[in-house]
Amino acid sequence: MSKTIKKIGVLTSGGDSPGMNAAIRSVVRTCAYHNVECIGIYRGYQGMIEGDFEELGPRSVKDIINKGGTVLKSARSKEFMLPEGRKKAHAHLVKAGIDAIVVIGGDGSFTGAEIFNNEFNFPVMGIPGTIDNDIFGTSHTLGYDTALNTVVEAIDKIRDTASSHDRLFFVEVMGRDAGHIALNAGIGAGAEEILIPEENLGLERLLESLEKSKASGKSSSIVVIAEGDKIGKNVFELKDYVDANLPEYDVRVSVLGHMQRGGSPSCFDRVLASRLGVKAVESLLEGKSNYMVGLKDDKVCLTPIEQAIKGKTQIDKELLRVSDIMST
Repeated sequence: MSKTIKKIGVLTSGGDSPGMNAAIRSVVRTCAYHNVECIGIYRGYQGMIEGDFEELGPRSVKDIINKGGTVLKSARSKEFMLPEGRKKAHAHLVKAGIDAIVVIGGDGSFTGAEIFNNEFNFPVMGIPGTIDNDIFGTSHTLGYDTALNTVVEAIDKIRDTASSHDRLFFVEVMGRDAGHIALNAGIGAGAEEILIPEENLGLERLLESLEKSKASGKSSSIVVIAEGDKIGKNVFELKDYVDANLPEYDVRVSVLGHMQRGGSPSCFDRVLASRLGVKAVESLLEGKSNYMVGLKDDKVCLTPIEQAIKGKTQIDKELLRVSDIMST
């Protein structure tokens, strides 16, 4: 980059996740530390198109590290998908004197950032914020650890009812394309079976597993299902199938839904957000652009945004084996 960066914008885009506010706070205070102005961009790319900006200082972000959601709000912007919308956004950034932006979000948000960078040669840096943990180039995304804790706590409570009434519960968790939440929370909560998009268990094997559990003396069971699992069209059809083939089970469904996105971020997510925010700002000041900051082997690192978008995260095969053994 040829110009010195004196003013950095920060926005949150796509689905919210616990830790986004901690990341905003980190970006703002790192800017202040380096005597760089920081501008909050409200409602993601839509706010960028409309010039919905506010100057932020260290005191502007007090008391937000412990809050879920995002104080900058988030929105999906169809207008930003069009060249005309991106031109408006660029014009507003130039008018406000903003030299670079930090984008906190998932792969859709990063796709927008990469296109924007390519079209206008505008410096961008990404921070991965999504509970699904499905971004390549980082072992943890912001909100993932908190979501795991939320899911485990919910399943613990559901198990109380399952045990009291000798019921089988299908618990659906978020994870449209990735089963990280289901697999880890399922093991942590002691689920009898875990269904994820990456591994097609098959209906017959599921029935065999449930029959085996019943025969071994288990009077209640928990099956954790990622919403993107392909074993059935949806969790309710799966319930109907088990009802029809294993009438001895009293089956119930619990869809945890958006409660997984909310709540106060865990200590891990707060620390991660703080580390990634510092790295994002300092990388921009060093002249770097079009990267995502992430965590690998507990070290903060940079991954080209294009790789972060196109790369595929892998399910831990060891955890699959652990899950099989624990369901005995």
